[in-house]
Amino acid sequence: MWLLEQWAERHIADAQRKGEFDNLPGQGEPLTLDDDSFVPEELRVGFRLLKNAGCLPPEIELRKDAIALSDLLKGIRQDDARYQEIGRQLVLLEIKLQQAGLSTAFLHGDYADKLLNKTKEEP
Repeated sequence: MWLLEQWAERHIADAQRKGEFDNLPGQGEPLTLDDDSFVPEELRVGFRLLKNAGCLPPEIELRKDAIALSDLLKGIRQDDARYQEIGRQLVLLEIKLQQAGLSTAFLHGDYADKLLNKTKEEP
């Protein structure tokens, strides 16, 4: 490993001398590092690769789709022909989320309503 490290350091130093690192995007700005301290160490590399590739875990994709359907459903009237179909799709996604062990309270707004009512009660 020692030889490989020396080779890499030599190439980095050569690139610096040639100015290949000058004027790169983000130069002079602080790094924004993700906090992955809650991700098990053996999964961090895989998660970072998926994140950089723009992939989300299936459960998060389902949650994102459910929120989009919920917003769409709120924007159309109940007598609209699409209302029933979108409602069925939303129920199906909610069941899938529950089967994955995720809470679906975000779809019903119970927490937001309770919080709003609580703040109205306080003087």
